[in-house]
Amino acid sequence: MNDNQGLGLFKLTCFAMGTTLASGVFSMFSDMARNGAGTLAVLIGWAIAGIGMYGLAMCFNRLSVVRPELKSGIFAYAREGFGEYIGFNSAWGYWISAILSQVSFATLLFAALGQFFPVFGDGNNLLSIICASILIWFFTFLVMGGVQEAVTINTVIVIAKIVPIFAFIVLIIFLGAFDFDIFLDNFLGQDTGLSLGKQVLETTYTTVWIFTGIEGAVVISGRAKSTAIAGKATELSFLCLLVLYILISVLSMGVMPRSELAELNNPAMAPLLSSIVGPWGSTLINIGVVISIAGAMFSYTIVTADSAFAPARSGSFPRFLAKENSKKAPVSALLLTSAVVQVLLIIVYFQSSTYQAMYTLATSAIMIPFVLSALYCLKTTVQDSKLGRNHVGFKTWLISVIGTVYGFWMLYATGLDNILISALMFAPGILFYSWSRIQNRQKIFESAADIGAFIVIIAALILSLVMGGRLW
Repeated sequence: MNDNQGLGLFKLTCFAMGTTLASGVFSMFSDMARNGAGTLAVLIGWAIAGIGMYGLAMCFNRLSVVRPELKSGIFAYAREGFGEYIGFNSAWGYWISAILSQVSFATLLFAALGQFFPVFGDGNNLLSIICASILIWFFTFLVMGGVQEAVTINTVIVIAKIVPIFAFIVLIIFLGAFDFDIFLDNFLGQDTGLSLGKQVLETTYTTVWIFTGIEGAVVISGRAKSTAIAGKATELSFLCLLVLYILISVLSMGVMPRSELAELNNPAMAPLLSSIVGPWGSTLINIGVVISIAGAMFSYTIVTADSAFAPARSGSFPRFLAKENSKKAPVSALLLTSAVVQVLLIIVYFQSSTYQAMYTLATSAIMIPFVLSALYCLKTTVQDSKLGRNHVGFKTWLISVIGTVYGFWMLYATGLDNILISALMFAPGILFYSWSRIQNRQKIFESAADIGAFIVIIAALILSLVMGGRLW
């Protein structure tokens, strides 16, 4: 693909915003309140997430410039930096996270539709699952018409989904709904019984979840005019979204007491706005939720397929997933990922799983790919500094260290229990990995690091199974 054929900055920025601005934005303040976070903890949580995620986004940006030959960064960075099996697990974790994200989007989408049509209930009944399945397969066949064309459609959707979110912010400000006394009453979260440190930790899953997708431009960087443009799109979309998220969180904490915010039904933005302007406010937000989540599901159809397609082209996933149709759409990856989403939707129905449960699993799965990408950025910074190349200065060191520290902060905030549960998602990947290695006539493990990573995953799996009921 030459520079005149790829996706440009505007479309890639909209794509990254489209994959990121999804379900989480409409319920994040309620999720934080439900987990026991007061206003101060939320502000500290955003400060940590803002600095940390910016460092991570800038790591993606830098790597796209200094390692332009590495397409589909999330997978390629881990593989280049730490070996075949560790790179595979980065790709596998990202793919699983994207699949789980699709399922969580579908659940909340039909929960929002349930506000108009009660027959959909909480988004996990039989009719919801049937309709979600139809939508998933519709998007699959739409993307088969060509990825570049699909990204163009996504640009229009992003513009449409931002309108109700801005309306929410403007109405709170100009109708005087923000009460500074309520804001101060919520400030320390004293009614939660949690320490400030614990409250801050409880914001982590939400802040990570609503930034999941920010790497979307990097994931499809192989379809961009250049990997440098993909990095710039990641940075620009991050800064826009951070401002938006902080505004929503802070304003919400001045409208209702924390305990009432915690009790709001999904999507929480709807009943909150309804309390300010009446039923039409709820209708406006629910329409926005439907557009936003449907758009995110469409974007993630591309991301999920490409996150299997790129590793297949590099030999880490079975080669049948690298098949493209005449429109250059990854047809086999699209069909397989949609089939897996379909199976999980059926499981959601029988287990009555919630939106929050699915996004918790999706967030756990994506943390490892994020950490490995940040570590690779730090590794390249050290190497470039020693060799005197790529202009390594203070800013480069700063973003590399911040991205890496934030990556480990995410793992710490996740907690041991959730890390062990993640082993249930990563361990089955060895079957996929072995299939591709045997198919390419390669040794299963090429290094001691690969063997060590396998041992750690299996040990975590065994411990997770032994602890069983306490974890689940």
